[in-house]
Amino acid sequence: MSRLTHVTTGPYAPPVPVRELTVVSADGARLHVEVHGPEDAPAVVLAHGWTCSTAFWAAQTRELAVDHRVIAYDQRGHGRSPASPACTTRALADDLEAVLAGTLTPGERAVIVGHSMGGMTVMAASARPRFREHAAAVLLCSTGSSRLIAEALVVPMRAGAVRTWLTTRVLASRAPLGPVTPLAKRILKYATMGAGSAPHMVEACARIVHACPRAVRHAWARVLAQLDLDDGVRELRAPTAVVTGTSDRLTPPVQARALAAALPQSLGLTELPGMGHMTPVEAPELVNGKIRELVSGYVIKEGS
Repeated sequence: MSRLTHVTTGPYAPPVPVRELTVVSADGARLHVEVHGPEDAPAVVLAHGWTCSTAFWAAQTRELAVDHRVIAYDQRGHGRSPASPACTTRALADDLEAVLAGTLTPGERAVIVGHSMGGMTVMAASARPRFREHAAAVLLCSTGSSRLIAEALVVPMRAGAVRTWLTTRVLASRAPLGPVTPLAKRILKYATMGAGSAPHMVEACARIVHACPRAVRHAWARVLAQLDLDDGVRELRAPTAVVTGTSDRLTPPVQARALAAALPQSLGLTELPGMGHMTPVEAPELVNGKIRELVSGYVIKEGS
């Protein structure tokens, strides 16, 4: 029996894209891409995180597509993009470059937004020529560049080798998540969202995360456990803003503070009190506002 992969009503129900396409990455991996909004509008490219899909960006695509061309894609193995044996940060960077090449005209500038693993995708691609050609500005939401497992707060115990081992076991588990039950939603909310997150937000995130195949979840968790993209942060030369939730257990604020301090063109860090890891869902107005600011400051002005 197929599992509902996203909610179908309310503000987090994904809108229907203007068009859909498939782009092919460097190793032949096929990526599902959706385009929302007017074709001649300023472009925003959205890269989602681990265990998510284009549906994660529903609140962004719905509001921004009124006057932006919003491009969202499924990371390999997620959503409607088939799984691939290549699960590496290099593959993530290849995939983002393929999406940029397949959706933007030569020299066209865009705001690129990455959440969680999507932010890591941006860091992995930061020195690539095509990324630099197209990235007018960047927004990093709830992400980090290294020491993800050691600094995660999902397991409520003192930092150290035992907590790191347990966190790895939890996040890289091969166990199926099963149906979206009240208990499953409580667990997901604890791990990924702030205590004040509304039930409809939790429901939306749970549907998306539970739809991710467990083999894909496991494979990418192993990549994140060994992540070291500190050099990629230093190569990220586009003006970059950072957003984090103060209650983020997966990529705690210490991660965002390190990013903001290391970025060559940091536009500062916004810490959202009480918010968790799913900031684009938990605080859509603020995230959308940040994207609009970046478009106005670095895309429209460049083109005027």
